[in-house]
Amino acid sequence: MEREFFIPQGYRFAGTHCGVKPNTTKLDFALVVSDLPATAAGVYTQNLNCGAPVTYDRSLTPGKGIRVVATNSGVANACTGALGLENARKMAELAAQAVGATGDQALVMSTGVIGVQLPMERIAEGAASAGASLGSTLDDFKKAATAIMTTDTKMKIVSRQAVAKNGKTYRLAGMCKGAAMIGPNMATMLATLMTDAALEPADAQAMLKEVVDETFNCVSVEGHTSTSDSVVFLANGAAIPEPLSGDDLTAFKALLLDLCQELAPMIPGDGEGASHLITIDVFGAPDRESAKKLAQTVANDALVKTAICGADPNWGRIISATGRCGVPYDPTKVSLKVNGFLLYENGTPLDFDKETVSASIRDNYDTSFEIFFQEGDASIRFWTSDLTCEYVHLNADYTT
Repeated sequence: MEREFFIPQGYRFAGTHCGVKPNTTKLDFALVVSDLPATAAGVYTQNLNCGAPVTYDRSLTPGKGIRVVATNSGVANACTGALGLENARKMAELAAQAVGATGDQALVMSTGVIGVQLPMERIAEGAASAGASLGSTLDDFKKAATAIMTTDTKMKIVSRQAVAKNGKTYRLAGMCKGAAMIGPNMATMLATLMTDAALEPADAQAMLKEVVDETFNCVSVEGHTSTSDSVVFLANGAAIPEPLSGDDLTAFKALLLDLCQELAPMIPGDGEGASHLITIDVFGAPDRESAKKLAQTVANDALVKTAICGADPNWGRIISATGRCGVPYDPTKVSLKVNGFLLYENGTPLDFDKETVSASIRDNYDTSFEIFFQEGDASIRFWTSDLTCEYVHLNADYTT
């Protein structure tokens, strides 16, 4: 049975087709609108060649008074020079105008092909069309979530609901996109999160950064940090006007983490051409940074990813990957489980039924690696996808 979806109060949504994506009728322009001026926070790509929307949004977050998040798909508006930045500003103005706001109340995000200028006539049409079709239903939310997609095969949406200590109910919802060029280091992924609770900008920014570090920064498809990676977060206070504090703020952060722990793995789970979602758990690392480095090296290893594509329980590739990442550890104290099967213990290979383990990979979409070290107490969970022939075809032909 489909789980109930909770849409925060005071938000409206729209997704429309305006032709940014050529030769198709797919939705390609989305608006998320807060009826009340909202606190906004953002975490963005660390790629030096960041997109113009990233530069623009960084100037407004964290902050107050944001009313609109406008997103186009099909063109990334990255590596587009001074004109690209001017077009990002103009896109913000067009989106704001469509909903009765001002340009400095709008954030913008763009995703798609790098090095192409935004078709501003089409952007203007998209803003006007989306502004005229805003609604607050689940269908409206889904249209917006669909319009931000590029090579995604499915929309990615999640929601939560909770009760504050004063007895008032608040909601939290999010949408994201991404299927390749995924190796965030905020790090082609975009996410918009929203709540009807009120938050101070400093609190919203601090918790968003911590949550992103544990979720969106722990996913990878091929390790490429996109020019456009952005997570923006709105809090409009429509349900709880007073900014959360104390225990309520702590509980809210836990809820935001829970939501993003469900939302983030949807990206590698929909990795281009992927046939498996791989969950990597590292235990016993000396510190969290080392744990992440160990997990990320395994996640981005082409030999590991192709082995899972072929349902080959070639555990040596996993162990070898951990040894080349630059984190020192005692090789005689490393153990590995794949799908719950112990294949390697304290630096020693174990006898196992290869066909049984292979079948556990082949017959299931989810694959798990548990890698145990004895260097400390740090752990991490990281998500990636396998590497298939379809991924090569999709990316070889992306612009041609």
